[in-house]
Order: sequence, then C-alpha cells, then structure tokens
Amino acid sequence: MVAANAMRIVREAIEAHGGMDYWNSIGALEVEISASGFLFTAKRRPVLRRVRMRAATSEPRFTFLDFPKPGQTAELIGNDEVRILDSAGTVVAQRKNPRAAFRGIRRQFIWDDLDFIYFAGYATWNYLTSPFMLARKGFQIEALEPLSGALGKLTRVVVTFPADIPTHSRQQVFYFDDQRLLRRLDYTAEVVGGWARAAHLCDAYQTFDGLKAPTRRRVLPILFGNTPLPGPTLVELEVHTIRPLPADRAGERS
Repeated sequence: MVAANAMRIVREAIEAHGGMDYWNSIGALEVEISASGFLFTAKRRPVLRRVRMRAATSEPRFTFLDFPKPGQTAELIGNDEVRILDSAGTVVAQRKNPRAAFRGIRRQFIWDDLDFIYFAGYATWNYLTSPFMLARKGFQIEALEPLSGALGKLTRVVVTFPADIPTHSRQQVFYFDDQRLLRRLDYTAEVVGGWARAAHLCDAYQTFDGLKAPTRRRVLPILFGNTPLPGPTLVELEVHTIRPLPADRAGERS
C-alpha cells in the first residue's frame, strides 16, 4: 500500500507539471539560467549570468552553450564523461568518470571548469526533469508522513535513485503541495561533502508551452532534523526562460 500510494503521488505530480504525454513529446529543454550563492564563492567559481543550457529529456545529458568561454560548448554525458568543445566541435578538455575526481584534496577548495560542468550539469538536469524522471525504471519510491509548515501540509516521498542517474545522493525526499507541485527537495550534495545536507526550495511557478516549472530555486543548509537554516544561501537559481523542444528538433544547434 505504501508503494502504491507513493506512485499515485508521483503520477499526480507529473500531471500537475504538464503530464506524461506532453513530456514524452519533448526531446529537450532549452533554458536560460542565472546562478549564484555561497557555493560559488567557496569553490572560486564565477557566478552565472543568463547562461543558455540544454537538458535532454530521455537521458542524463546536459549542455552549456557558449560556456565556459564564448564559442565553446560544455557537455555532461551521464556519469561517464564531461568535456569542452570549441566552435568547430573539437574536444579541447575532457574528463572520464568525473565523479571520482572529487575525491582529491583540491576539490575541497577550488573547482576547475570540468568539476563545475559535472556538478552543475547533473544537478540542473535533475532539477529540470523532475518530477518526470521519477517515472523512469529503477527508481524506488515510498510515501512518508506529510509535513506541515509555512506552505501548509506538504506530501512527501522518499526516492532512491538508480546507480545510472548522476545526482546529489541516491536517497532524496521530494515535497509536493496540495496541487502536487514540487516545492522542496532534501538531499546531500555528496561531491561537496558527506556533511552537505540541504533543502532545495522551489517557487515562482510559470507555464512554458505545456510545461509548468518553478523559476526561482534556493538551496539552504540543514544541520539537524529537516528544518533548513535561514542562510547562507548555498545556491540561488533564476530560470529566465524554458523552451521545450520537440523530439525531432532536440539535437539542433541554436
């Protein structure tokens, strides 16, 4: 019964965000995002100002356009590889098995371009494809007791991710409001550190074509229990635009 109830919640959430039929008609999401926060300062990374990105909908593949330099393209290919290509499509930098690289001491203090492309690529892909990705094979989902707070009573499910999906941590908690809109995620950003528990808050929903998505996201630290601290804001994302691309146009360059 617990699993059945959890899947009912997921189905209702998918419908609230646009529905599975619409999602299956999309090949990619082209977005423009700005990002800042304490994590950028801690890892000596410049903030992002209206960077264009593209998220595939059928697999964990993510692309930064004109990044890290104008004319370049940065790509995440699941957990297998990150790379940077020049304007001619020639690979100028590459790292296989990028998650393993975060075991090094340097990553505690500074991230290079490939480190950032991995972290920001998989994280943003997760955010843009939720809750639809929960319908993929391999996800284990269980219902939790609802939690009451400033947003009212939030329905919760705990999700265990399959190993082939790059993500913050294999187990995460998704919170949905009474309209089944995603309002919060709890996870541990393992590539930052095993201590990096966070609450990821979603608001300012807008509709883009047939897709309903939050345009403001804030990540706050959690020390104990499930109540986030008021600060510092670890990451703040502003989604300026989302352009769903039909499947037959998902691979086009623009």
